[in-house]
This record gives sequence, structure tokens and C-alpha cells, in this order.
Amino acid sequence: MATLQTMAFSSPVSHCCQKTRFLPGTTSGTVWHSSRSSFSGQALNTPISRQNLRLKTSRLFTLTIQMVKPTIQFIPGRDEQTIPDVKLTKSRDGTNGMAIFKFDQPSVFDSSGEVGDITGFYMIDDEGTLQSVDVSAKFVNGKPAGIEAKYVMRTPRDWDRFMRFMERYANVNGLQFVKS
Repeated sequence: MATLQTMAFSSPVSHCCQKTRFLPGTTSGTVWHSSRSSFSGQALNTPISRQNLRLKTSRLFTLTIQMVKPTIQFIPGRDEQTIPDVKLTKSRDGTNGMAIFKFDQPSVFDSSGEVGDITGFYMIDDEGTLQSVDVSAKFVNGKPAGIEAKYVMRTPRDWDRFMRFMERYANVNGLQFVKS
């Protein structure tokens, strides 16, 4: 995930005097460089103080964690701007369930000819991507009017992961849960 590749530890003076210290396994960037990226999420800075007892000095290290804004996409790289109606079903024993997303006049229809074809249904957040290929379009008088996407959860773990995504997505988009 790109957010993990840009994380690095660096001292406050790393930009002028010292070498930058990278997290093992990172491929690029310091805190200074990542702050100038085109990342559209929220960056969190958490100071971590570390004392060197032998030298009796202290250094301040900053860990930057870039949070991914929860989004839905039908074409990879193109966020869907329309907020869906979501209906959830769950089995009586709680082992599986389904989420049905209905989008009226989704923005993907505005750009799908320019960008590419709808390849699936992608729910993206800081934990990763949930995806489904169960996507159908509704047409009225030959023009696209809506999309219905289904996401099936086969285990309680899948259900919990989906609910974490939906909580983040709802917070960002002002949605609320209404039990029927």
C-alpha cells in the first residue's frame, strides 16, 4: 500500500545536516518529501521521544501516518462522487451477509467513456480494498440511470471488516445507520 511506502523516521535536522533514517522496507521519501506529495488523505504526526542515556541527549522522531479517505470506485483510480443507498442483510446465525449498494445517476457514467470501462466495485480505505464483480447497470430510455452493486460477506470476519469500512465511509460522507 502506498501509505506504508512513504513512511519514514527522520530527525528534525535531517533536511540540512544528517542522513535520513528510513523504516526497513520503505522504498521512498522522508517526512519532508511525503508532505509535498499529491496524497489527498489526512496526515497524522505523532511525536515519539527517544532518549539516549549514554550520550545524555534526546532526539525527537516523528512518525507520519497517512490515512486514506474511504472511497468507492467502479473504475480503479476514479472515486465515485454519488453517495449510495445501502441495504444490509445478515443470516440468522450471523455467519454471512450481503450489502446492496444503489447509486442513482452515479458520476462514473459521466467519465466512463473517457477513462475506461467499469471493472468492478471497489471499497477502499486505510485497511485495504474490498471488491466485488457483482455490478449491474440500470438504463431508462437507453440512457444509464443507476448502478446496483452487491458485496457478499461469507464469514463473521468479512462482516466485521465491511462494517469498519462502512463506519469510516459514513463518517466522511455524513451517512447514518437506520435499523428497519
